[in-house]
Amino acid sequence: MTFTHAIARRPGRELADGITTSSLGTPDYARALEQFDAYLSALADCGLSLTVLAPLDGYPDAHFVEDAAVVTPDIAVVTNPGADARKGEVASIETALRPFRDTVRIQPPGTLDGGDILMMGSHFLIGLSDRTNAAGARQLGNAVARFGCTWATIPVDAGLHFKSSVNAVGPETLLTTPDFAEHPVLAGYKRIVISPKEAYAGNTLLINGKLIMPAGYPDTRSKLQTLGMPLVELDTSEFRKMDGGLTCLSLRF
Repeated sequence: MTFTHAIARRPGRELADGITTSSLGTPDYARALEQFDAYLSALADCGLSLTVLAPLDGYPDAHFVEDAAVVTPDIAVVTNPGADARKGEVASIETALRPFRDTVRIQPPGTLDGGDILMMGSHFLIGLSDRTNAAGARQLGNAVARFGCTWATIPVDAGLHFKSSVNAVGPETLLTTPDFAEHPVLAGYKRIVISPKEAYAGNTLLINGKLIMPAGYPDTRSKLQTLGMPLVELDTSEFRKMDGGLTCLSLRF
């Protein structure tokens, strides 16, 4: 899929008040903004036109916009986030998406976070996690099936979201941590398995033939270089402190 646009949201000063399981310390706000701007530059260098939303007061995790929607070539599915503190983020994202796509919403009791959804062509891999339940997965599956897409679910027992551990690095190639490498749902794909010590690098982003990966993971970098694509490394240290990564920071379509 060729992407032409991305929606991102600038982090607010409440950044450190967000939800996290990390023990890496408090994020530095000024440094986070520098890292965010470098991320936007990388997206622009991939040929994307950017819509950058203002911080959303009262929602310290709102810059992780990927969790609020799943954008396909045909439709945008606005989520019902699994964390109660994030449910108020979706209205703003729906408004931003309406110029680009018709929208539908995940309805309770379904919950869905975009970080659990990996689109591989016309097939959707949906992680069932603490944030995404079976009812939410079924609603998403039914929404995309109307456009000829297929879907499958996969339990997430490691990491916050499915895409914390598994991401596309080619049309039929996945970058995955060992936790998911042998799962039968992924059997039809080529898998590049990364070291457990570099598990955070599993959150690598493929955009228009370029790979954007977190900086500081040399073994994963070496494996990705075998794919022959341009590779960009970005420092995401401040977002990692809040359980976030590269895919979380934008909606690409």
